[in-house]
Amino acid sequence: MAIHHILDEWVQDAGYWKAVAPLILRPEAGVIALAAHRASFEQRYCTPALSSGAKWICTWKCALRLWPDLPRFSNQMLRYLRRPEGLVHELGLPAHRALPDAYVTAHHLRDMLNQTTVEQLLAWSREPGLLPRVPAGPERGKAWSAVDADRLHILASGRDIDIAFTAATELRRRGLMTETTVRTSDQVRLL
Repeated sequence: MAIHHILDEWVQDAGYWKAVAPLILRPEAGVIALAAHRASFEQRYCTPALSSGAKWICTWKCALRLWPDLPRFSNQMLRYLRRPEGLVHELGLPAHRALPDAYVTAHHLRDMLNQTTVEQLLAWSREPGLLPRVPAGPERGKAWSAVDADRLHILASGRDIDIAFTAATELRRRGLMTETTVRTSDQVRLL
């Protein structure tokens, strides 16, 4: 049997995650931060207890800020749209496997660090994603600056944290909202 294309015999003698995770997440030399594309997914398994509360850089959230003109922001799509220097195509495959995805993410992170500071990446990563365009609904594909203020208020009170954050950011930019409270995802607390 295989789950996510990982065969049972590959992991039959492997240790339990809770036993091996601290060795990976807390190296002797320490870390400035852990990084992942869509870090909220990884944080469900790399809990603060296992990582000693390490800070996280979400390369998805940072890509939204650094390269807002790109049409898509998935890890593998960014590799094709951006063509990071030095990325060996075959080493980034197959997609959605740990090592190839980490390899691709590392190239995005390197380029991000060449454009801004670690502190800025960490700050963006603590906030919800700032979407460059409306992702769904009748305004799909529109710039936030083109969305009617009444519709922005509705979107700012919605359930999708990234849409709500981005709509509220646009309302603040227009001077139509003063509240700066940033909601955070409950996803990390689900496990």
